[in-house]
Amino acid sequence: MTGLARAWRRLAHGARPRTVRTRVTVVAGLALTVAVVIGLLVMYLLQVGQAKRTIAGQLRTYAVQIEQSATGGAFPRPLPPSVLDAQAQSQVLAPDGTVLASTRDLAGRPAVFALAADATTPVRQKAADGVLPGELSVLGEHTEVGGRPVTVITLTATSQRDQVDETFARLLVAGVPGTLLVACGTVWWVVGRALRPVEQIRRTATAITAAELSQRVPEPGTDDEIGHLARTMNDMLARLDDSAARQRRFVADASHELRSPLTAIRTGLEVGLAHPDRAPWPDIASRAARGTERLEALISQLLALARADAGKLAARRHTVDLSALLADIRATTTAPHLEIELAVPAHTTVTGNPEDLSRLFRNLIDNAARYARTRVSVTAGVEPGGLQVEIGDDGPGIPVEERERVFDRFVRLDADRGHGTRSTGLGLPIAREVATAHGGTITLTESDGGGTRAVVALPR
Repeated sequence: MTGLARAWRRLAHGARPRTVRTRVTVVAGLALTVAVVIGLLVMYLLQVGQAKRTIAGQLRTYAVQIEQSATGGAFPRPLPPSVLDAQAQSQVLAPDGTVLASTRDLAGRPAVFALAADATTPVRQKAADGVLPGELSVLGEHTEVGGRPVTVITLTATSQRDQVDETFARLLVAGVPGTLLVACGTVWWVVGRALRPVEQIRRTATAITAAELSQRVPEPGTDDEIGHLARTMNDMLARLDDSAARQRRFVADASHELRSPLTAIRTGLEVGLAHPDRAPWPDIASRAARGTERLEALISQLLALARADAGKLAARRHTVDLSALLADIRATTTAPHLEIELAVPAHTTVTGNPEDLSRLFRNLIDNAARYARTRVSVTAGVEPGGLQVEIGDDGPGIPVEERERVFDRFVRLDADRGHGTRSTGLGLPIAREVATAHGGTITLTESDGGGTRAVVALPR
């Protein structure tokens, strides 16, 4: 039984339309079929009701005509035909059911219909069998003619009901399939034209590879869902292209940065090995140690950027005593020629990752100390929007047009190219990544002494 159920499911899945165009056409066709059939049924019921009302009105008019045909209480024999329906027949009955008068076709026959005194619907009698058809429209009413009560029965086998049935039968047999074919064909064509840009987008997206992210999908130039989809995909491709280009630049710059100290270490060692008896091994070892320190710092920064790209910065947060953190950074910063002023209220706290926050402020303070002439100031205060820390120096400052570019990775300004300042160009980018991960911002402005002021805004 389970195997049979699986076979039925596979069969149903295989019979399911596989394209959006086919599914939309099938669904639209079924919906149109249901709508057309319901509409025809409603029209049929309305037409049948109208036909019944028309026939009842004609029979009522015929009954009035019969009543008016009586002269001195006596009805003509035979009764006159209906002026509205040539097929109408009539009988006038006495209270005891005796036929007083009939139309020509019913002359000499007993009552074919009877109407009880308290009834409104005539009852067919056996006398009607073999004389009248089974389907009739009958109207009976009690009245007085010449001072005596009579019952006027009018009936007809009019073809109006049959005409309505035939008309709607033709519509159901011929009209519905024809309408359905036209509607499905129209839906198929319209959906095909509407989805043509989607197919073009699909083919173009299939051809785009990681090495060709500069390509873009065609935009239909419409302000609908497909146009929005194309523009969204092109925006996504532009972001991917930019990200890939930045990644390639990052790899190239990282390789260059790693190669430089390695080359220096290797060159020093090779020179020493070429002249082992005359080589200044203490100097060579000292330079190699400094090179390995630089490599260690660079690798640590690259790992921090990798964590930032993976969204793992500030993953675990605690309450951090910012005053103690900044005091520790000042105490461990090597800058004998500088005065580092610290003005941070005691027990100033912020929520975040202690290691990441320490890296953020250490990078900013080291950067300020690298370019300051005599002084670096660190101040903190609580603002309405959160906590604000300002780190200023009295160095040469950063031009306004360069204040955003310095946050790009491996960017060094012309003044410090050539590694004279031992900068890797990653301190500020890492600081901004940490600030962003904590929901904060970093902006660079001009300090009071003409140097640079870094303003760090963090939420409380």
